[in-house]
Amino acid sequence: MATFDVLLPVKNGIAFLAEAIDSIVCQTFKDWRLIVLDHGSTDGSVELAEAYAERDARVIVRSFPQAQGLSGLLNCGLDLCDCTYVLRQDADDVSLPDRMEVLARAFEADSALAVLGSLGDVIDAHGRTIGKIDMPTGRHGVAAGVLFRTPICHPSAAMRFDAMCRLGRVSGPGVRYGEDFIGAVPVERRLHVPGLAEDYFLFGQLALVAPCMNVDRRLIKYRWHGANIGTTKHLAQMQVALNISRYLAESVSIVMGVGHFDPAPFCNHGERLFEIEGQTDFSAAYVALRRALLKIVPASDELERELAFRKVISDRARATMAARFCSYAVRHGVHPAESRTINSWMLRGLKKQPILLLKPSGLFS
Repeated sequence: MATFDVLLPVKNGIAFLAEAIDSIVCQTFKDWRLIVLDHGSTDGSVELAEAYAERDARVIVRSFPQAQGLSGLLNCGLDLCDCTYVLRQDADDVSLPDRMEVLARAFEADSALAVLGSLGDVIDAHGRTIGKIDMPTGRHGVAAGVLFRTPICHPSAAMRFDAMCRLGRVSGPGVRYGEDFIGAVPVERRLHVPGLAEDYFLFGQLALVAPCMNVDRRLIKYRWHGANIGTTKHLAQMQVALNISRYLAESVSIVMGVGHFDPAPFCNHGERLFEIEGQTDFSAAYVALRRALLKIVPASDELERELAFRKVISDRARATMAARFCSYAVRHGVHPAESRTINSWMLRGLKKQPILLLKPSGLFS
């Protein structure tokens, strides 16, 4: 049994796979297993990973070409885990050398934590830094923002394995990717997420039932290039993320006994707002949202900040939003994700990005 079992899925990822594996092999924390999960690669990825396995017994290679989506592949990996913490690593990303060490200390400092993520740098295909990962880092920041965006960057995440086994009562043997393990929504309407936003569905549910947070340290390099799902399947990914936000809100409404509310007007998946036909003022929806969050999330600076930001975007008139955002910035400061969200609305139609129009039948661009 290792302290960390690292799940690294790959499908034809040979371009960056060696760098990703090296970043695990070179960790300052040495008690780990790396489980490379092949999804039917034909480009030499398996052979490369097996070469590492021949040199280091801690590297294990398993192939699951028939796994259903990324959720299915990662669930195959969870079935192989025997560890204290499950760590995620993507085949094109890089873990900084002290990543495991920092996360292990943070888990040990708070035995209630179920999930830990971190901040990081965004790099391009050549390894050049082109941005920063911006996630909430306060004690209640993940829970406060979980209905509106992915609260933890998936390749930065580590999960306490015994908590995953304990919390996953509905979906079978522990918490699993792509499945509803809260079980509040009737069976016939339960959501299944095979891919595109399986991380949001997992961490979104976990954040509603257990403490989750992000370490205020940059511990990964997240690679952004033309083959990212967020680029190749952007609209489909945004639709799945919206479906999850609404599903989480419904689950919360049932479990906590709060009135139904639609989080869609306040979501900023991909750091963008949805344009909703014929509506610019969501003040009434904000009142319902505020009432729910005050019941769901403990009183905290993180909750106050989250509510204040959602208030800013509750009126889409440019002048009103700009004035509110200025006041917000003076009081709370500005996170990069917040600034990019506001700019995406203020500059919509002017930048080279499609407008995301939300109709009753779904998202269009």
